[in-house]
Amino acid sequence: MTNISIKSLLLRFRWRILFTFVLVTLEALTGILFPLLIGIAIDGLLEDSIDGILYISIAGAAALIVGSARRFYDTRIYSGIYCKITPEMIENETNKDASISKISARAGLLTEFVEFLENSMPQMITALISIVGILAIISTLNINVFLACLSLLGLIILIYTITGKFNYRLNANYNNQLEKQVEVLTTRDSIEIKSFYQELMRWNIKLSDLETMNYFVIWVGVITVFIYTPITVIGAGVLSYGLIFSIIMYVFDYIGSIVSFPLFIQQAIRLKEISVRLAKP
Repeated sequence: MTNISIKSLLLRFRWRILFTFVLVTLEALTGILFPLLIGIAIDGLLEDSIDGILYISIAGAAALIVGSARRFYDTRIYSGIYCKITPEMIENETNKDASISKISARAGLLTEFVEFLENSMPQMITALISIVGILAIISTLNINVFLACLSLLGLIILIYTITGKFNYRLNANYNNQLEKQVEVLTTRDSIEIKSFYQELMRWNIKLSDLETMNYFVIWVGVITVFIYTPITVIGAGVLSYGLIFSIIMYVFDYIGSIVSFPLFIQQAIRLKEISVRLAKP
């Protein structure tokens, strides 16, 4: 094993992971249709038609089957990957004469890669497909709401472009401290142990403070879009109740997807730092 990163794991286990990504994509594409189908169902019911309800039932059944199959498959695939790479990492660190404290900490850090692939990567793919799909649909329904949603995406990209390097440095300092944990615990010195955890939490607080500032700015943008959407849609003279509902639901889904990206960005920054750490001689 030469190095561990999300890219290297995706390449090494690409055929196993590809199938689960296909299932995630199908699940996400089905999910995008729900607000539109609900809007169609509302207009249909107002005209005594149940066709929309039938469409929702078919889409719901498809999403349920695909989602269940994907989760069943995921658990087995990623458990196998973890069992494969962990002994390799331990052997590699042992050959570098790393301390037990470092090996223990890095074995724990390694789980973050597998957890990212199993849990965060499907969520990220779903969110990305939702963002692109919803933007495309909203652009055909109301151009002003589309531009507002696009501006919110630009705000998030700007924030993490500015704070990304600082976030990386904070994660590096946190992990530097974490790697000393077993070594400090073996001293059985209560003062040293207390000092160790105070320092560890100091870096954790700095990471949390940075994310809180990012969160505040992003949610100012989110609330603005929330307020702007119904005012714009109703002000544009949209007469279909189903269409109004669909647009507002799409904006809610879009915001739900887009506000999850800061978490994925945080994880990606952290995993990048861990990857560099594991590759060091």
